[in-house]
Amino acid sequence: MLRLRLAAAAWCSAPRRPLSVSPRRLAAGSALKTPKGTRDHPPAQVALRDRLVGTVVACFKRHGAAAIDTPVLELRETLMGKYGDNSKLIYELQDQGGELLALRYDLTVPFARYLAMNKITNIKRYHIAKVYRRDNPATTRGRYREFYQCDFDIAGQFDPMIPDAECLKIVHEILSDLQLGDFLIKVNDRRILDGMFAVCGVPDSKFRTICSSVDKLDKVPWEDVKNEMVGEKGLSPEAADRIGEYVQLHGGLDLIEQLLQDPKLSQNKLAKEGLGDMKLLFEYLTLFGITGKISFDLSLARGLDYYTGVIYEAVLLQQQNDHVEDPVSVGSVAGGGRYDGLVGMFDPKGRKVPCVGVSIGIERIFSILEQRVEASEEKIRTTETQVLVASAQKKLLEERLKLISELWDAGIKAEILYKKNPKLLNQLQYCEDTGIPLVAIVGEQELKDGVVKLRVVATREEVNIRRENLIEEIRMRTSQL
Repeated sequence: MLRLRLAAAAWCSAPRRPLSVSPRRLAAGSALKTPKGTRDHPPAQVALRDRLVGTVVACFKRHGAAAIDTPVLELRETLMGKYGDNSKLIYELQDQGGELLALRYDLTVPFARYLAMNKITNIKRYHIAKVYRRDNPATTRGRYREFYQCDFDIAGQFDPMIPDAECLKIVHEILSDLQLGDFLIKVNDRRILDGMFAVCGVPDSKFRTICSSVDKLDKVPWEDVKNEMVGEKGLSPEAADRIGEYVQLHGGLDLIEQLLQDPKLSQNKLAKEGLGDMKLLFEYLTLFGITGKISFDLSLARGLDYYTGVIYEAVLLQQQNDHVEDPVSVGSVAGGGRYDGLVGMFDPKGRKVPCVGVSIGIERIFSILEQRVEASEEKIRTTETQVLVASAQKKLLEERLKLISELWDAGIKAEILYKKNPKLLNQLQYCEDTGIPLVAIVGEQELKDGVVKLRVVATREEVNIRRENLIEEIRMRTSQL
């Protein structure tokens, strides 16, 4: 027995060889593919997405936000119980050495965990990263299981509705900058919803589950939502009918004033608080000059459990036909709201940090832009190369390498073809195909004269530039493109 133990100990301490495992070939007839609800992005798509993200980030920075990053993995207990009915969509992982983990569902809950863990009480941040949901993907509408979220949040104790109004201004700026077409930003308040549920006779214990049903009104008719409330969630038909009278209302300051005089809602403390803040919000939005794109909509619910105050959602609109005046929604492209209690859920002493934020639906917007590019047959440049260093004759590789090294050292984005003696026509064609605007051509005569022939690809104009002036000439010409 002792020998066995010593032998086992010696084997455990001995250097290990990697086990030899034969690579398995793909079974005959099976196709290589990515998992359901995911996709690869070729260079043209990445370039288009970078252009989109650049517009969004520029807006976030304009409003003074700093970037953070958090792990793609979170402890399972961090995520569970924060998303209402959507918790079933969280990707849970197997036990990882004593830790129960999950892939992040959004960027908001990890942000709240980050604030509580680091005892941060004041920050304006943005975060762009991938999140994961075990949803039924609808790839034609930009819905995937792995996708980017693009969040802006303001955390801290501030006077009411000022940060909330800025978040809505940010949504307005981004959608205007992207020129996606007509849009509408719907706003509501969880306190108004909860007050409405109370005066309609919904038991406290059913507030969140009824809220999840109301959240489906942008996708299914009222009758289907009512049937779910009554048939599946046990709400009385009378209470459902009373809810139906409210959730069909939408408007602006006039509607807020009307509801402040409502004999039932005006007697509910939560609803009265929410309506008061909504009125203040609209006053700030009027100062920002964006109320033409804002609608106070009592059907907006947003099903996530952590919202505590103002909630909002931006939708793109299209005219149904010439005979219909009201435009119809073609999908949500941004959403968010106030979540004052989420950070306190992670703090050992329950200390709250009020937060409000917005998430830009980057994947939905990307799908729209992608379709536009395909329809217009626009060619997307996938590189930022400013100049191709080319040669007009053979045996000039050394001269090309010297010149391109000078350009790289000066910060010029440049390429060469990886051939010793490429044909000039092939080099020029490469520029046409990839969108490189300039060609720096070295030849025997140019070397003798101390010049480089600079060719503008679009116009085919050629001009001899002194070698010492080439870098400045390239900078000047590319700045004008």
